[in-house]
Amino acid sequence: MRLITLVLAVLLVLIQYPLWLGKGGWLKVWDLDRQVTSVQRHNDDLKARNAKLDSEVQDLKNGTGAVEERARFELGMIKKDEIFVQILDAGSNVQSSAASVPAADTKSAAKAKN
Repeated sequence: MRLITLVLAVLLVLIQYPLWLGKGGWLKVWDLDRQVTSVQRHNDDLKARNAKLDSEVQDLKNGTGAVEERARFELGMIKKDEIFVQILDAGSNVQSSAASVPAADTKSAAKAKN
């Protein structure tokens, strides 16, 4: 009787081996499921980035607002007849760009402001 129990226990373990550790076993399925979840998360991030870039491209194609915004913030450009004002922090060590403007330009800028 003891031999039959031992043989059945060994057969049970042999049957369970492919279920847990084989090519299509639970551990492999769990690992693949984890990989799929990771790739789907990455794809969702890329889709969001692509949607943002597509929106930006449409703005650049259809309107001048996006082009003007980029010119202002990335290139530091201003419109004609606008006055550029730069406010510096008290502890800032940056020199003002107004110091390099000739006096005649400063007077014309003050007149344009009034």
